[in-house]
Amino acid sequence: MRLLLVEDDRELGNAVASSLRNEGYAVDWSIDGASATAALAGGIYDLVVLDLGLPRESGLNVLRNLRAKSDTSASVPVLIATAMDSVHDRVVGLDAGADDYLVKPFSLDELHARVRALIRRRNAVSSNTITHGALAFDLRARQASVDGVALELSAREAAILEVLLLRAGRAVSKEQLLESLFTWDQDITLNAIEVYVHRLRKKLETAHVVVRTFRGLGYCIEKAVDPASAAANAAYP
Repeated sequence: MRLLLVEDDRELGNAVASSLRNEGYAVDWSIDGASATAALAGGIYDLVVLDLGLPRESGLNVLRNLRAKSDTSASVPVLIATAMDSVHDRVVGLDAGADDYLVKPFSLDELHARVRALIRRRNAVSSNTITHGALAFDLRARQASVDGVALELSAREAAILEVLLLRAGRAVSKEQLLESLFTWDQDITLNAIEVYVHRLRKKLETAHVVVRTFRGLGYCIEKAVDPASAAANAAYP
């Protein structure tokens, strides 16, 4: 999952960005409203954590411009995290299109919980554990298991599995995986995505879960129909 943090306080921004990265998210960080608007114009995000009192362009203006867009990025969940704590401020922020409102100072654990809740809501997932046949994935711990036995995944394999499970039944392109999982400063290629998916397929064999390739569309996670079908799909990157 790729998040955009918009926060002009460098000490707080460092703390929040580090804590979110430790939770397994890819985090881009903008320090003013203008750069946030530029990031939202050029990137795909699963969630935005937005301060309101920003230099160059206000957080409310960033939010209103985002919601006024005509493409799918306009629907990205936005969590306002600000020191502006009056009832009026909350009403204005929520009416401008925010999905949640958190007042500074806040607990990082609460921030993480609200981020998880918004991501679950966007993907119509009701709990922190996604089950898919014998496979279970804990969104909080980012840990997969098969029949209760932990599955050894790298951080990037787990991140790809999370995206595919949250969008189960829908094709996810390599480009979408790249956009969803990696930040501005990570030099990752589409070929690397193929390698991670190939490794993930091998590790999912015990759960009889297949990551199917749809040529020209991307990857879709589904249960394997039979061993021969699973082997045939695993042969394609």
